[in-house]
Amino acid sequence: MKVKLELIVRSTEIDVNGHVNNAKYLEYLEWGREEWYEAGRLPYETLKQLGVQTVTVNININYRKECRQGDRITVTTEPQSIGRSSYVLRQQIVNDHGELCADAQVTSVAIDVDTRKSRAVPDPLRALFE
Repeated sequence: MKVKLELIVRSTEIDVNGHVNNAKYLEYLEWGREEWYEAGRLPYETLKQLGVQTVTVNININYRKECRQGDRITVTTEPQSIGRSSYVLRQQIVNDHGELCADAQVTSVAIDVDTRKSRAVPDPLRALFE
């Protein structure tokens, strides 16, 4: 399942260099992942009812092109791979000219809400990778 989230770069996201601060890209990616879970009908509360939470354990990001105030960007999120308790989402940020601004691989782990230890990815989440 591939999900797209459209955003407009705001003035508060710009750093002293006149472009989006590197940390903001991570925030855009997080918003994209939230959109992906929502589209898959697995918002936070639903996962919690399944006894699981997901935690990000690694983000490998490449900054390709600067984004500037007023740019219209699209964050794309799609599944890449899945293991027993971890999974990788592939994400891209593209501007309205179709230029790749950033791409990332984000690894998350499913943890048990009570023990806080890793556990198997629940079937409804696993199904989003098929």
